[in-house]
Amino acid sequence: MSTQHAIPGPRDPRLETWRSFLVAHAQIRRQLERELQAEQSLGLGEYEVLLLLARADDRQLRMSELADRLVLSRSGVTRLVDRLEADSLVERTSCATDRRGSWATLTDAGHQRLRRASPTHLRGVGAHFLDRIPRAELDALQRTLDRVLDEA
Repeated sequence: MSTQHAIPGPRDPRLETWRSFLVAHAQIRRQLERELQAEQSLGLGEYEVLLLLARADDRQLRMSELADRLVLSRSGVTRLVDRLEADSLVERTSCATDRRGSWATLTDAGHQRLRRASPTHLRGVGAHFLDRIPRAELDALQRTLDRVLDEA
């Protein structure tokens, strides 16, 4: 069952919230990227691949699932994994049940690289996001974003 939603007009004051959300997201990602590059010689996208694989069962995900979780195109995740594979941080293997599919697996070296980079990333998340929002507002923001994600 589809619900009709009114299309906001260009002067709808709620659009300022949308704009602020987009700008805040972009600014924080840029700052996290700069810090990871400067201190760890690692891109934010590469860090996110290592993190997702570390959290996955058997430290591996199908490439298509990795792309979905990163909200990237298949070619975008392929380029990221290619770089990580060249540094022996990730291994790619063919899927035994689907010849078109392949797995990305976190290597021990990749896991160690993630552990070294995590303090830089977590410090940045704290400084640029968590420490700027009071706890009660973070809880409310989490509930709000969960509602948005539930519809997606």
